Amino acid sequence: MHPLVKLAKKTVELHVKRGSIPSEPVNEMPAEFSRQAGVFVTLKIKGMLRGCIGTFQPAEPDIAHEVIRNAISAATCDPRFSPVRGSELDALEYSVDVLSPPEPIKDQKLLDPKRYGVIVKAAGKRGLLLPDLEGVDTSEQQVEIAMQKAGIDPVTPVQLSRFEVKRYH
Repeated sequence: MHPLVKLAKKTVELHVKRGSIPSEPVNEMPAEFSRQAGVFVTLKIKGMLRGCIGTFQPAEPDIAHEVIRNAISAATCDPRFSPVRGSELDALEYSVDVLSPPEPIKDQKLLDPKRYGVIVKAAGKRGLLLPDLEGVDTSEQQVEIAMQKAGIDPVTPVQLSRFEVKRYH
């Protein structure tokens, strides 16, 4: 198991069981994770989504702390799900996505849903969709889902940005 995924798992388990968080996470991480980056933590049970929360702009001093913040949020604050219960911990599957900085693009044709995630912006609303998601095969689907997530009307013109991720399991 990758060190970032171990950290996400340890964080969720400590938070659900004891209400605490891991101490000194940076000391256990490879140097490449001492930088800042956006991070998403995804939780699944038997392949079904159980929680997914993240940041596309870093909010913490390093990737390890970003993982801790988003692992707790994925387990307790995803509005689509109730908080993770202790009885579910053994069944959870974890993945951690580390995002590249968003790059504004002018044309949807510059998206590739297998390679790039997308951020849509319009009228003060913003939606994000990670890349390489099951059932999302076209850039049109990708943008449409991101707009739905943001509550943006489908006919509203949007600003697009794309990003890449490094996904760890």
